[in-house]
Amino acid sequence: MRALRGEDIRKTGSGNIGATNVWRTYGARLGVPVMFLDTMKGFVPALLATIYVSHLAGVLAGGDAMIGHWRPLFLRFEKGGKAVATCGGAFFGVAPVVGGLGAAVWITVFVLFRYPSVASIVAAISLPVIAFGSIAALAVILLHRPNISRLRSGTETRFRFRRPAEPVKS
Repeated sequence: MRALRGEDIRKTGSGNIGATNVWRTYGARLGVPVMFLDTMKGFVPALLATIYVSHLAGVLAGGDAMIGHWRPLFLRFEKGGKAVATCGGAFFGVAPVVGGLGAAVWITVFVLFRYPSVASIVAAISLPVIAFGSIAALAVILLHRPNISRLRSGTETRFRFRRPAEPVKS
């Protein structure tokens, strides 16, 4: 903000350099680009590391981006932002479904309560549940591929609550 407004964002509002403080202080015109850049700060390294190395490398790169946002090198490791948008970007880079669901939770809670902090906390708490839920759902679907094929062909056996009657022996 110093380059655009001649002001140090660390001296206004909450003192954080993140998107929420910029948006509250200067409005959407500057807040939206900062939110986008904060998100990309997590997304780009996480995605590239995931594509070119491994998912673990993507997770580590995303985590490093979050730490870098929280304690930036260029601010001599002093107070940065809270890394919420950076975390969201990292999740989009490593696990897009989980990142999207986490973003949906954040947006829903924010629209309902209008507190970015509450939305951030609830979304953060939901991420392990969403991640496990997404992986579990995918596993259940993959393990039921034969059943899905039989359902599509009409040959899947229905469950019966009673055992079929034994044939009468003559």
